[in-house]
Amino acid sequence: MNPAVTVLAAIAYLEVKHLVCDFFLQTSHQIENKGTYGHPGGLVHAGIHMLGTIPIFFFYPVGLGAAAAVLAAEFIAHYHIDWLKNVIGEHYGWTTRDPAYWWAFGIDQFLHQLTYIVMVAVLILLSA
Repeated sequence: MNPAVTVLAAIAYLEVKHLVCDFFLQTSHQIENKGTYGHPGGLVHAGIHMLGTIPIFFFYPVGLGAAAAVLAAEFIAHYHIDWLKNVIGEHYGWTTRDPAYWWAFGIDQFLHQLTYIVMVAVLILLSA
C-alpha cells in the first residue's frame, strides 16, 4: 500500500476508534469519575481506548515490545488528558453553559487527536 494512504488510513482508524470509545462506549460512571485520580472509571475508559488501538498494528506491524510501549503511552496520555480536563473544569465549576467548558472540551479532543498523530509518526519510524 502507498505510504501516504497507510498514514491516512491509520489516522482515520484512530479517529473512528476515538469516536466510538469516547462517545458510544463511555459510561456515565466513567465520565463522573475521571476527575478522581486512580479511580477505576477513568482507568477503564483509558483501557478501552488502549484496547481499541490494537488494530493499528495491522497498518504498522512492529515487535511486541514496541507495540506494548505505544499502547502504554496512549493509555497514560489519554488518562491524564481526561483527568486534567476534569480537574480544571471541576475546580472552576464549569458547566455546559460556560464557554470555558467548551474550550476545555475542544482542547481535550485536540490533544487526543495530536496523540494519534504522534503515535502514527512513532510507528512509521519503528517500522522503517
